[in-house]
Amino acid sequence: MTAATGRADERVADVGLLRRLLIRPELGAVVGAIVVFSFFAGQSAVFRSLDGIANWLDPAATLGIMAVAVALLMIGGEFDLSAGVMTGTSGLILVTLATEYGLNVWAAMTVGLVVALAVGLLNGLIVTRTRLPSFIVTLGTFLMLQGVNLGVTKLLTGTVQVGGLRSASGYDSAHTLFAGTIQIGGSSFRVAILWWLLVTAAATWVLMRSRQGNWIFAVGGDERAARAVGVPAARTKIALFMTTAFAAWLVGSILALRYTSVQANVGIGQEFIYIIAAVIGGCLLTGGYGSAIGAAIGAVIFGMADKGIVFLGWDADWFKFFLGAMLLLATLANRLVRRYAEEVRH
Repeated sequence: MTAATGRADERVADVGLLRRLLIRPELGAVVGAIVVFSFFAGQSAVFRSLDGIANWLDPAATLGIMAVAVALLMIGGEFDLSAGVMTGTSGLILVTLATEYGLNVWAAMTVGLVVALAVGLLNGLIVTRTRLPSFIVTLGTFLMLQGVNLGVTKLLTGTVQVGGLRSASGYDSAHTLFAGTIQIGGSSFRVAILWWLLVTAAATWVLMRSRQGNWIFAVGGDERAARAVGVPAARTKIALFMTTAFAAWLVGSILALRYTSVQANVGIGQEFIYIIAAVIGGCLLTGGYGSAIGAAIGAVIFGMADKGIVFLGWDADWFKFFLGAMLLLATLANRLVRRYAEEVRH
């Protein structure tokens, strides 16, 4: 047996507990989440109550679903700037088909899923076939989807909003599954939180326990070397773009079913929030390093800060300052952790 085949997978290798914790990508996010929670909980009894927790987990859930998918893509070495506007496209397809054309909500959601996956497939094919930077490719997709969302919505409704989903066939069952609430301790928690946990668990399993997870780390770390040892780099990256598109469809559907109407400009600008959450969670902008759990924790930090600032009665503009500060701190922390991890493995 060679040294290569005899060595355990470094993702699950048995190392000391302290060392294992220090090299985990999500370490900085965990510390940040504890600090942010302690700060707001210490000043607001509402924030730390069950109702308060349900309140800040709600935005964390929808953000977290996208942040986890974007984190997978970033670990694979790519970006998707169309992820935000794709949530709007999915919601618009659902509401438009169900209200303007009388389609059952479930059928309209299926059409939206097919369109989303097609966009993800197209992004992946263009990136892998042309070798153009995914930043440029998905920026182009972002602009095209933005134009389609506005143009088609105005053409069909005369306005930039389409609504009336509540009266559509199949709405009640779809709303219960994707946008309903569950009661815990007398407080209402959104079902979206369960979807978020499911997506995070599935992504973590793929990254840490599957061959596909190994491929993702490989193509993000060194695509040429990955190809040399037989990793299907193009197929892996296309699958990651389609995963991001699926997450955008899921979030877009959740929000459309919750609010029963969709603005044509919804989701624009959110793509940067997804990336920031992934970076706070430990993902490197250069690829090859990160975790799904870290991205989920990054989303929790956003949720806590978003609602915590409101609970304390602060000016909401401070939230933007918080985002910038967290991004800088997380990037610096990730560099230090990555450097330490490389020293440990050598």
